[in-house]
Amino acid sequence: MTDKMSSKDRLDKIVADNRRYQDERAKSYRERAIKMYPWICGRCSREFSRQNITELTVHHRDHNHDNNPADGSNWELLCLYCHDNEHQRLLDAIGVGEGEKQNQGATSNPFASLKDMLKK
Repeated sequence: MTDKMSSKDRLDKIVADNRRYQDERAKSYRERAIKMYPWICGRCSREFSRQNITELTVHHRDHNHDNNPADGSNWELLCLYCHDNEHQRLLDAIGVGEGEKQNQGATSNPFASLKDMLKK
């Protein structure tokens, strides 16, 4: 059991390290973008202040979060709503989720023989 615990601990450490790396990376380009661009959503033109700046996100135009040129040419500031909308448009364009829209019924009934089993 200790082998499983140690492998679980290793996996937890890998996940935690990856999350920390992603947070640090996002913080660095976010801070640069916030300093570089006016605090206005690039889609809906909503203006932001220090009180609500957390609702302003950095969108990567090419959808590659590793592409962070120093000049900020791959970034645009979007409000939370426009950012979600932009990513949903991408998913719709590539056809992700179309099968999920069709509600298909169950193909089996796991309780079909339950009554017979309870009689025994």
